[in-house]
Amino acid sequence: MKIEHYLSGPLQVNCYLVYDETKEAFIVDPGGYAPSLAASVEQKGLSIAYIMLTHGHGDHIGGVPRLQKEYPQAKLLACKKEEALLSDARQNLSLETVGAALSLSPDVSVSDGDALTVGNMELRFLETPGHTKGGLCIYLPKEGVLFSGDTLFRTSIGRTDFPGGSFAEIADSIHQKLFVLPEETVVLPGHMGQTTIKDEKEMNPFV
Repeated sequence: MKIEHYLSGPLQVNCYLVYDETKEAFIVDPGGYAPSLAASVEQKGLSIAYIMLTHGHGDHIGGVPRLQKEYPQAKLLACKKEEALLSDARQNLSLETVGAALSLSPDVSVSDGDALTVGNMELRFLETPGHTKGGLCIYLPKEGVLFSGDTLFRTSIGRTDFPGGSFAEIADSIHQKLFVLPEETVVLPGHMGQTTIKDEKEMNPFV
């Protein structure tokens, strides 16, 4: 498995391009359109199977419309509980964050514990509410990688003062869903740099 990292959109969200030897690929949280990501897809001959969203805030979804046009075969995937936020441009703050009122409808809606295979990569989806009601983490157990969105950051956590946010919920999500993962799991968040479950259990002052 290969993971490429791109800063995308006005708020420089961490966007990830993930693929393996089969050339099947998925994109996580395209905050904006990244020409360098598109160039890499073309250069490597990748097939984008999914565009996956950890949650529905505008800064994480700004690149979706352009990518859907560029890769029409790609299915948009999000947590089922995030459908309302994704469809409501006022609630998802897309106009304020990316300058366009976006209303999106997932092609694939997942729930806690659902699994999916992309190429030879096995993905498991973990519902982690707290930043939003339908927050989602994407876990690849064989590779030991977790895409944590805005749930868990390096020595920090996602904001809980937006509508639908809850500190109690995000703390519970982190303790019950993330801190039970193997400590060597690499955490790739929506903002800031990567970390590990072990480091966050030992050093995160918020949980």
